Amino acid sequence: MVFGHRNPDTDSIVTALVFADFLCRSKVSAKAYRLSDLDNETKFVLKTAGIEPPDMLPDNLPDDTEVALVDHNESEQSVKNLKKIRVTHVIDHHKLGDLTTSEPIFIRFEPVGSTATILTKLHIENQLDIDQKTALLLISAIISDTLHFRLPTTTDDDRSVVDYLLPIANIDNIESYANQMFEANSDLSDLSIQQILLHGYKIFLFNNQYWGISMLYTFYPNDIFKRKEELLKEMFNEKKKSHLTGILFSVIDIIKEQNFMIILGEPENTVVRQAFNVDFEGQIINLGSRISRKRDIIPPLEAYFKTKP
Repeated sequence: MVFGHRNPDTDSIVTALVFADFLCRSKVSAKAYRLSDLDNETKFVLKTAGIEPPDMLPDNLPDDTEVALVDHNESEQSVKNLKKIRVTHVIDHHKLGDLTTSEPIFIRFEPVGSTATILTKLHIENQLDIDQKTALLLISAIISDTLHFRLPTTTDDDRSVVDYLLPIANIDNIESYANQMFEANSDLSDLSIQQILLHGYKIFLFNNQYWGISMLYTFYPNDIFKRKEELLKEMFNEKKKSHLTGILFSVIDIIKEQNFMIILGEPENTVVRQAFNVDFEGQIINLGSRISRKRDIIPPLEAYFKTKP
């Protein structure tokens, strides 16, 4: 069973599909799954490629189930009984979390912008052909996770892989295709306020405190700000339901490349002020060009909590 993190994005779904196929071609029986519903960007990508979405992962996997993780490795972002099942493979581009195993496993981590970049390399290294649909999926995942090379996590490897895949994918205009993806991601008209909050939502552990951090990339930030009061109420509910110490919700303006973070109350107010060395009034703060959770948000929070008892 191959799957990405909860509240999956395009990279998480695409790499589950592609790595499951990679394993099958390597004589390992495998099937891709997802942990929750797809966002509109991922739906657009799969429809464009003519690929069916993966099935939902069954509940209560037996302890001896063999699984492969893609695009994540922290237990708070995975299945509930991750520490009891048998992890055999991990492909990821995030920091190493709390994953432990009882035996040696296949593991591939690289500091690149997308897990899809690593998977493309695995195909090349193993001399496995990449067909048109797979190339389109992989490019889409890289575009999504790097915001089409806008994010500071983007590397030369990401750009080189896209250049390699483009002739195979048959994308006439990559700029236009990327904008179609982001337009789909910005369409929240059919989503509930809970779905909007959980869009790009992950839970992190800082100094024995659980924090929920959501990042929503959109062409239309004002559409979100109009629903601020609804969001604040939903943030409060999620914080209580998931027993979180804090919860943060960032609205990323794709055009201006600016991060507008919505602050629920305390301790969020104090933590954000001190971790990012900013002063603000109200419940929406402009964090400027800090638009990457992995590079711009998590490290300052980790540094802040390390100074606290």
